[in-house]
Amino acid sequence: MELALIIVGSVIGVALGFVLSRYLVTGRAARTREDAERILRDAEKQAETLKKEALIEAKDQIFHFKQDAESESKERRKELTALENRLLQREESIDRRAESLDKREHQLSSLQGQVTKRETELNDLVEQERQRLESLAGLTSDEARDLLLDRVKDDVRRDAAAFVRETEARARDEADKKARNIVGIAIQRVAADHTAESTVSVVHIPSDDMKGRIIGREGRNIRAFEQLTGINLIIDDTPEAVILSSFDPVRREIGRITLESLLADGRIHPARIEELFNKAETLVGSQIQEAGEQAAFDTGIHGLHTEVVRTLGRLKFRTSYGQNVLKHSLEVAYLAGVMAAELGVDVKLATRAGLLHDLGKAIDHEIEGPHALIGADLARRMGETPAIVHCIEAHHGDVEPTTVEAVIVQAADAISAARPGARRETLESYVKRLEKLEAVAQSHHGVEKCYAMQAGREIRVMVKPEQIDDSESVLLAREIAKQIEEELEYPGQIKVMVIRESRAVDYAK
Repeated sequence: MELALIIVGSVIGVALGFVLSRYLVTGRAARTREDAERILRDAEKQAETLKKEALIEAKDQIFHFKQDAESESKERRKELTALENRLLQREESIDRRAESLDKREHQLSSLQGQVTKRETELNDLVEQERQRLESLAGLTSDEARDLLLDRVKDDVRRDAAAFVRETEARARDEADKKARNIVGIAIQRVAADHTAESTVSVVHIPSDDMKGRIIGREGRNIRAFEQLTGINLIIDDTPEAVILSSFDPVRREIGRITLESLLADGRIHPARIEELFNKAETLVGSQIQEAGEQAAFDTGIHGLHTEVVRTLGRLKFRTSYGQNVLKHSLEVAYLAGVMAAELGVDVKLATRAGLLHDLGKAIDHEIEGPHALIGADLARRMGETPAIVHCIEAHHGDVEPTTVEAVIVQAADAISAARPGARRETLESYVKRLEKLEAVAQSHHGVEKCYAMQAGREIRVMVKPEQIDDSESVLLAREIAKQIEEELEYPGQIKVMVIRESRAVDYAK
């Protein structure tokens, strides 16, 4: 019974707890709903307030923008009005000018008609006068014009020849003494010992049996040698000698050293050829570098580009008419420096240009063109000054010299090349040069005979006295000298002497 009461009490307690909790939950939900509704109402009021404030602010901005646009529009209208007024004034001015031009054109048309009429009348009068003069003189107008032109030409030639002769005589009197003094001082101070050298192209061998060893089995040795050195090895019937042929003097020198080393060693095969070629190439490279550095040191020149020094050293193996080009460049540098000092101009510039003037001869076998222009281009690319470049390109007349230093280098080059014993050439080329020199002189009108003398450094021209007078002989000498400069290549300078002789012969019977 008690157990039943306890169970009933528990059930009633549980039911009351459930009813009580349900009541509490319902009350809390009602309060939460009220809070949410209140928050929602507050948010709606706040949103309405913000909306009104934003609308008021937007209206203010629109008002300000409208005022700015109206003021800007007024200014633009003012500018357009002023521009329109200027255009109207310009248009009125153009209209006035057009009217003035129309009036002038009308006046010119009337004047042109009058001028044409007058010109026709004058032409008729000139034609009548010409016909009258032709009938009186017995010559047509063309014949009279030719006759007058011939006389004027003769007078002009005589006057020009007299002026040239007088000017040359005066300049020669003033300049010869000073020039001889300067050149004499320069040569006396330099007075260096020079010998004619040429690049070795013939290698002597102990016996003709070595030729077979040089060629090798089926020509393998000679092929390897030519492929490595880049030169031609000529083996012919010449006793105890082989010939090295190449346009590049440095390659020829490397080949010579390689071949002599092979002959001294006795072991001739492709591997040994390559080994000795590498040693010879290194040796010649060091010789080139040393020669270039020594030349710069001897002349006191600093700051040369490494490539310029190396190119300068290559001139050690280059010859021109038997004259070593590196020694010739040193001599030109010394001469140019002395002459520059005597004349009071830039000594360092003249010396530097004299040393580098033949730079192009080291690479003229690789690049086409005159060596003066090749050397000037190389010097320009290696950072030399425009003054040095100009001296190099002008020393043979490829470019007209415009500075005193360029003229000094030109003169020093001529002195070094023209001194006795400086250069030599083959008999065949020497004879051809003399024949061409005489042919140039003989091609001029009035020349009777001509003779090349003093090893081609002087040409004497005999003229016909009845065709060439004393004044014309001066111009003839100048024309021949100019043609020689343009057509011939020669060392130093050539003296042109025109001789005119008149003889009166009679016999007493």
